[in-house]
Amino acid sequence: MPQKRRSQSWTVLKQAGNECFRAGQYGEAVNLYSQSIQLLEKSGQKNKEDLGILYSNRAASYLKDGNCSECIKDCTRSLELVLFGLKALLRRASAYEALERYRQAYVDYKTVLQIDWNIPAAHDGVNRMTKALTDIDGPSWREKLPPIPTVPMSVKESLAQAASSASSPQQNSVIDNKKKAPGPEAAKKAKALKEEGNAFVKKGEHKKAVEKYTQSLGQDPKEVTTYTNRALCYLSLKMYKEAISDCDEALRLDSANIKAFYRRAQANKELKNKKSCIEDLNSVLKLEPNNAVAQKLLQEVQKMK
Repeated sequence: MPQKRRSQSWTVLKQAGNECFRAGQYGEAVNLYSQSIQLLEKSGQKNKEDLGILYSNRAASYLKDGNCSECIKDCTRSLELVLFGLKALLRRASAYEALERYRQAYVDYKTVLQIDWNIPAAHDGVNRMTKALTDIDGPSWREKLPPIPTVPMSVKESLAQAASSASSPQQNSVIDNKKKAPGPEAAKKAKALKEEGNAFVKKGEHKKAVEKYTQSLGQDPKEVTTYTNRALCYLSLKMYKEAISDCDEALRLDSANIKAFYRRAQANKELKNKKSCIEDLNSVLKLEPNNAVAQKLLQEVQKMK
């Protein structure tokens, strides 16, 4: 049987690997993906996307088999081929976490959330890593983190488009839901969760509000006000990069959203991004020339060095 497989194309071997993965035969899946990788690399095609998927698939098999070190190696190779690959980042984060390399896991989970905020596994991972690192390093744990890469908007858009057509083990469940309009039941749940978040905001409990808004967006990822509400919470929690990401998403859905422009300006001010802050405030004033709050903040920012 192995001799016969070696004579097959890399695509056939990949499909066989997928079938073994779904059947829980992770060792055999690793073997088939390895053969597929070898054939593709020797073919001279050098298709980075296909190779990236194969390494990510093999990483998933290693992870399921408990071989976290090899999973990390394959995910890293996949990410070299396809920058900011969502599945590779999630799998590497899980492997880092299993090996108690919590700082690296935190960075990968946070990078995933820059790409798509509607992934509960990444939010849960960030929460677990935050607790673990606080217990280990105390209140200053963030100072010991490796740098968190910034995902460019162009990369986010291209990944969102590519993800809808991706196919590999467990590869069809993460982003596709984001593209669909919510059904009546999901919309009802989203509204109820959003209202719970609003109630927590009124009480000043912004962390709990973030949790509710995140759950709401999981039901309805196209509700602009939920993004701007969560951005407000992130501002209160001094999580400025997260606030910017939510405002980016709100503006992608509604390019003339004043709250998104203003809250992004507030976050950029705190991050000392003077130019970006002024651009956002000018966008507010273009839409609402008499917006006194934006005028006041613009005057403050223009005096910044």
